[in-house]
Amino acid sequence: MKHYVIMGVSGCGKSSVGAAFAAAINGIFIDGDDLHPEKNLTKMASGQPLTDEDRAPWLVRVGKALHGKTSPVVVGCSALKRRYRDVIRAEAAQPVTFVHLAGTRDVLLARMVGRTGHFMPVSLLDSQLAALEPPTSDETAITVDIDQTLQAILARIMRETGQK
Repeated sequence: MKHYVIMGVSGCGKSSVGAAFAAAINGIFIDGDDLHPEKNLTKMASGQPLTDEDRAPWLVRVGKALHGKTSPVVVGCSALKRRYRDVIRAEAAQPVTFVHLAGTRDVLLARMVGRTGHFMPVSLLDSQLAALEPPTSDETAITVDIDQTLQAILARIMRETGQK
């Protein structure tokens, strides 16, 4: 069974792209934000970036959300660093493809400014960009430029993952 993590910094479209991709492959979408301990959400909402210690239980939850599932599962999760993705892979205990939604700071900033009701403040964008370690060639991952329509992003993901 193929499982996917839609990854990237805040504002890249993990939730909208992840939900659309899951629907397209008859899979289940899980928003990684829903797996955060409440204290993480509170910390981020107050403008404080998470530490590796803060992220540790969350990353385990993300990996466990993929573990043992018989239907395709798509999780939206920042997965900013290689070691975070390693935790997710280990907890999933099965292959995981990471889909990195990449964009320039200007594109990301415009998206963040334009959304309402999200806990993540724009002030944390730069810390997320600084922490980002894009997937390397030895990881099962694809990178998609987000400076295009949702339909174009989805078509690229479908093509690159062999889903269509």
